[in-house]
Amino acid sequence: MQDVSCWIITDGKAGDEQQCIGVAASLGIIPEIKRVAPRAPWSFAMPWGPVDPAESCRAPHSALAPPFPMCVMASGRRSVPYLREIRKASGGGVFTVFLKDPRTGPDTADFIWAPLHDAVDGPNVFKTLTPPHRVSADRLSEARRAPDSRLDPARTPRVAVLVGGNGRHHHFTPGNIRAFADGLARLAAAGAYLMITLSRRTPPDLEAAVKDIARRFPVFLWDGTGENPYISLLALAEWVIVTTDSYNLVGEAAASGAPMLLFAPQGGHAKFDRDLAELKKMGVAFDFDGTLTGTPHAPLDSTPVIAGRLRAAWENHQAQRRLRREP
Repeated sequence: MQDVSCWIITDGKAGDEQQCIGVAASLGIIPEIKRVAPRAPWSFAMPWGPVDPAESCRAPHSALAPPFPMCVMASGRRSVPYLREIRKASGGGVFTVFLKDPRTGPDTADFIWAPLHDAVDGPNVFKTLTPPHRVSADRLSEARRAPDSRLDPARTPRVAVLVGGNGRHHHFTPGNIRAFADGLARLAAAGAYLMITLSRRTPPDLEAAVKDIARRFPVFLWDGTGENPYISLLALAEWVIVTTDSYNLVGEAAASGAPMLLFAPQGGHAKFDRDLAELKKMGVAFDFDGTLTGTPHAPLDSTPVIAGRLRAAWENHQAQRRLRREP
């Protein structure tokens, strides 16, 4: 699908956009990013309501105006009405893709990917345990050959630490922060080489606790300067510690093939918790208690699998279009 023109539509949320970019990259597609910003009251009714008229594909100077691409991929509830509108305006000529549950049923798009824990089902719906992302096998292999120069591949055991933050379903309490920091400190004191990266969602108290560990022990902490060596962290890791507030972080960690050590902050998400339980049952994830547990496993990367199913759906869509054009 290298020659297929494609738009990616989101409201700019990094997690949604990165999932779409990861699938597009796996297909060899170079997409054009389109970000919508619907105003009230239209934003209140999404995903069920109409598009913001100012952003409609029929509006003058709209970024979504024709000519349409061959494929439109979207994610996030605010993008749903725009995907529906383009599908209708193109007469079904545009192949439409939605990642995650659109909440408006399987007829929302020609192809839907959703995590196992989502409720949407249908013949055009494909589900996997882990989400799509940009941590491909090729990128990991390249980083292992030539890791970021700020990291020390000679030190061992090497432990990537992916620190998330507060969100709608999770919150780092003072007790959570102490427990997490104490566990990291025990590993560092025992000689583990921690390679730590924080998130934009990391709360100040948690960031301060992690920075204190970086001052006390010879570990690596990405301080926000220069490019984030995220891929190199995962490529070099013999273990990955990941906070469970982010489904995407867990999915990316699973692609490394290193055993995952999960730290759960306060709260939870029942559907996501079931996926975490399945990863533990498979022996690729364990609860983080300040020790290194588990052995390497086959990389668990759903992105190329999702891309393969999407490609098959695209080919079927094209075949059906050819049949409709035949006299």
